[in-house]
Amino acid sequence: MSKRTELLIVGEDNELYESIHETLKDTFQIKLIEPNQIRSEFRDTQTNLAIVLKNGAESPLDIIPFLLKENPQMSILYIHDGQDFQLLRDVIRAGAIDYLVIPDEMNILADRIHGLATRQAGNAEVAAGGGFKRGNGQVFAFYSGKGGTGKTFLSTAFAQTLKLESTAQVLHIDLNLQYGGAETFLGIDSSRSLIDLKPVIHEINENHIRNISENEPSSKLEVLISPRDAELAESIDGEFVTRLLRACRRSYDFIIIDLPSMIDENSYAALEEADRIYYVITLDTPSIRVLKHAEELFQRLNIVVEERMEIVINEKGRENELTKKDLERFVQYPVAAEIRRDIKGVQAAINQGKPIRTEPKEKKLIPAAKDIHKWVNSMLK
Repeated sequence: MSKRTELLIVGEDNELYESIHETLKDTFQIKLIEPNQIRSEFRDTQTNLAIVLKNGAESPLDIIPFLLKENPQMSILYIHDGQDFQLLRDVIRAGAIDYLVIPDEMNILADRIHGLATRQAGNAEVAAGGGFKRGNGQVFAFYSGKGGTGKTFLSTAFAQTLKLESTAQVLHIDLNLQYGGAETFLGIDSSRSLIDLKPVIHEINENHIRNISENEPSSKLEVLISPRDAELAESIDGEFVTRLLRACRRSYDFIIIDLPSMIDENSYAALEEADRIYYVITLDTPSIRVLKHAEELFQRLNIVVEERMEIVINEKGRENELTKKDLERFVQYPVAAEIRRDIKGVQAAINQGKPIRTEPKEKKLIPAAKDIHKWVNSMLK
């Protein structure tokens, strides 16, 4: 680690600061800002790495949100001189990466800061290469009021293709809590599920999420699998979904959610958090009618979809009852993608328990995979 790596410490010049300074001074260029001076002096700071110390001047619950507002890419470590579980929860909720007790955990301080600095350096390198910066992740929700439109297939294929075609950190979340489905399309078998995050949801951080998520082997896409249990599904509520998605935003570039057709408080929370809603439709009369009912429900629930919702046409083919032009007469939303009917190619992959993509820059793609590849690339531009 170069000594030129700047580390911001927000705290008072006291014994706690001196002990930390002594430990890190040979590795980092340390800049100390007093808590009551942070708003006036922070603008001259160029680092993405900060330590906030316990102090008597200003609460960490004010300092941490300020730092993240000014620099959303910043990784923040909070340091106290004693255990306080309520404060731990509060600072993690505020956006701190971790909470350490000094001097008890002085032996791991250097490793923790080195790890954060290495990750920040990697993020900067990726950004310089035209990739993605950590944090401020975008949430894309796949929804359809009508069952059988291929929504789960499209959400998983979209997420996997996005991971294969970019340097982004991508997470797929299956919110079909009773029955699941994503694991079938991605060929994943696991006893872990997003329900395992329930005990830590109030202090959830990146480590919790990565410990529970599964990796799709070919793309390294991370997946939070559904519990696939009706009784367990009842223990998940809208607050859980909101907290989960906001934590995911801090650690991933794209969060792809697969939603059930029924709108309950979990789906409502996810739709409210979503930056973009992909409404999946097939070109037939029942799909149009259900879309109209969904629009009415969105209005009653005050879910704003203007400039957020786009249509994805699935199973496009000569056999369709309607055409894209017919659809455009009934709906006002832009069409994001058209995916061809590909029963042979898609069904073969599902029967084998394999995703439709296995490697980047794959030469032989089935028609549906080609259409999704085109869609993802247009979205990334």
